[in-house]
Amino acid sequence: MSNLDVRPVPTLCGGRRAVPGSPVHDVLPGRAVLLGESTEVRRLLPTLGRRMVGAWCFVDHYGPDEIAAEPGMQVPPHPHIGLQTVSWLLDGEILHRDSVGSVQTVRPGELGLMTAGRAIAHSEQSPDPHPALLHGAQLWVALPEPHRRTEPRFEHHAALPVVTAPGLRATVLMGELDGAASPGTAFSPLVGAELLLAAGAAAALPLERDFEYAVLTLSGTPEVDGVRLDPGALLYLGCNRDELRVRGDSDCRLLLLGGEPFEEEIVMWWNFVARTGDEIAQAREDWMSGSHFGEVTGYDGAPLPAPALPPVPLKPRGRAR
Repeated sequence: MSNLDVRPVPTLCGGRRAVPGSPVHDVLPGRAVLLGESTEVRRLLPTLGRRMVGAWCFVDHYGPDEIAAEPGMQVPPHPHIGLQTVSWLLDGEILHRDSVGSVQTVRPGELGLMTAGRAIAHSEQSPDPHPALLHGAQLWVALPEPHRRTEPRFEHHAALPVVTAPGLRATVLMGELDGAASPGTAFSPLVGAELLLAAGAAAALPLERDFEYAVLTLSGTPEVDGVRLDPGALLYLGCNRDELRVRGDSDCRLLLLGGEPFEEEIVMWWNFVARTGDEIAQAREDWMSGSHFGEVTGYDGAPLPAPALPPVPLKPRGRAR
């Protein structure tokens, strides 16, 4: 669950000033990023125009990729602070290892949730042998101030709550939707849910008026609140909504993300979420010196070195640009 850019730029996020007080329809562009040795992802958040949706601060969508004759995902050990990672698969498998001793294979429909807190390191790879297809989403949640130095841990939840309506099946990854609550630990009010929409179906989901929302199209070409979306598109919806209407002419899969606007201003650089540039610099120094993050055992390869820090000071600012 990683930002593997070799020249990452600081991303300055948070605060409520750029959160619209009314519903909007902003289709946000993604950009192609190489993740590890062989997996290309579409980075939807942060992106030009929007850095966060609630506490969600990072969204990658990858696949579907044919990897039968390829190594698949191969992400060496790397560090995190101040965030949670959320792994969600549609096809394939990911083997997770971390520095608190977790070893877990995550499969489609299962939640892999890692709380970095004060510091953790982990690796991710397609197991050998592995399924022929790889398709999923990788997401980060920024931890609020009272919890951002919590003890690191990993959760795996194979059974998740489901909300159903005619032609619609919604699996709740994080937070709560229509009275169904995920078992995953959340530290701020939010929601993450996969929506499966049958061909020809139309449905409405209840929303929280105080939340801001976005929808990522994983497959198909659904219509979300009247806006037709292509696969891989992220539609930012703003706040002040009571419901979300979706329909599909064909089978569609979507990811609904939302939460209370994140009030704090944060600095995000490489795989770190902090509040000041000095914290980022200290985390980088700790990782490069082999201290503070622990060791990931069982991965056949060297840890990732941290990129060089940018030549300008890292300062927290708002959530949009």
